[in-house]
Amino acid sequence: MALIDVVKWDNPGNLVCWKFPGSELSTATQLIVNESQTAILFKGGQRCDVFGAGRHTLSTQNIPVLNKLVNLPFGGKSPFSAEVWFVNQTIQLNLKFGTPTPLQLEDPVYQIVVPVRAFGQFGLQVEDPALFVHKLMGANAAMYESALVDHFKGILISRLKSRIAQVIVREKIGVLEIETMLDDLSRSLELAFA
Repeated sequence: MALIDVVKWDNPGNLVCWKFPGSELSTATQLIVNESQTAILFKGGQRCDVFGAGRHTLSTQNIPVLNKLVNLPFGGKSPFSAEVWFVNQTIQLNLKFGTPTPLQLEDPVYQIVVPVRAFGQFGLQVEDPALFVHKLMGANAAMYESALVDHFKGILISRLKSRIAQVIVREKIGVLEIETMLDDLSRSLELAFA
């Protein structure tokens, strides 16, 4: 198998995270990371380094952990097997959500059970790419935006249902007055995800 000279991710499209398919690198491989990306190098299951935007030469001089993991009997151009993961760090905006079924809540003002639904939009951005790969990727070679959105949409809807119930039942706000609380509800949900 030939050694890979250049590692880059040109078109993330709707991918949030992608593992470069080749793994036979040399210590002279050029890693190219675009402005909206972060690259993470793993050797033997251990994270060696995280790279921001720019062109990086994978050499033992600039990756100290790699120097410990790779023997250098090949004159500085040793072949080694490693994984390179790319994480798209653009902000995914305008992601829609809604409660799949109405919440059946008793209006504290009128003492009747009313169906309540909620709809909105949210955005996602990966803030810690290394933690993202470590905790969410597992054996997957890629993660599409839709899978990530589905994951967080479930959490968001669960917390939203809970918060709406708290406002209506515990704080005794009538269903007809709930619209006056939309900004407060949004802020409390933002804090729940911070």
